[in-house]
Amino acid sequence: MTKSGPAADPGARPADQRAPRSTALVTGASSGIGAAVARRLAADGDWRLVLNGRDLTRLEQVAAGMSALTVAADLSWPGADRRVTEAALDHLGHVDLLVAGAGVGWAGDFTGMPRARIDELVGTDLLATLHLVRGVLPHMVAAGSGRIVLLGSVAGSVGVRGEAVYSAVKAAVAAFADALRYELRGTGVGVTHVVPGVVDTPFFDRRGAPYRRAWPRPVPPERVADAVLTAVRRGTDEVYVPGWLRLPARVRGAAPGLYRRLAAHFG
Repeated sequence: MTKSGPAADPGARPADQRAPRSTALVTGASSGIGAAVARRLAADGDWRLVLNGRDLTRLEQVAAGMSALTVAADLSWPGADRRVTEAALDHLGHVDLLVAGAGVGWAGDFTGMPRARIDELVGTDLLATLHLVRGVLPHMVAAGSGRIVLLGSVAGSVGVRGEAVYSAVKAAVAAFADALRYELRGTGVGVTHVVPGVVDTPFFDRRGAPYRRAWPRPVPPERVADAVLTAVRRGTDEVYVPGWLRLPARVRGAAPGLYRRLAAHFG
């Protein structure tokens, strides 16, 4: 794990003139949705940030001009999640918001998926998320406030051909969000599950297969970042991006047989 100090903030005022700001830990912040969320929070002006990602160089490029500490670490490594949460708590004093945005993917038939990639997806997309939440949650509960934002996927709501393991781990994240929300009722700590569809990020290239479908068209990561901040402000439990993606999820829930026939036909 590599840490670097706060990026320069040329517009910062002296500490005694600065209004108190909320604090956030954003993982997966070196690119894609995580980077867009970090930039959106920084532009909002009310946040002190700790940003985590695998690539320190890209992470520091994202953090340039922000009031942010960068912590480079691969969350699939044993103990990395603990070191990241400890660094965030040491730097910020407390964490008001956790945006668990780190994730990897893989595309192809399950029978051809290497064992190591199964472990990587489960470790990064699910286990690291659980451990990160476990690291910051007791502090939020003790403070009586805070919000956990879990980045899911429509693949976890409906299942996607060629993404069996990714669909499975994102379905687990969705179930975790629901169960944790019930558990935290009355504590002052909220849980938001963000469910994007296809997002225009390097994710698809890194999973080993680009996105080739003409529809649905990818949305920019900034659209997801705006949805995250809006959900945090409003205390929203779940948000789909774009919103129409809630429809296929509802059809699958209400008429699973019909949905499966349609999915088999249209892919």
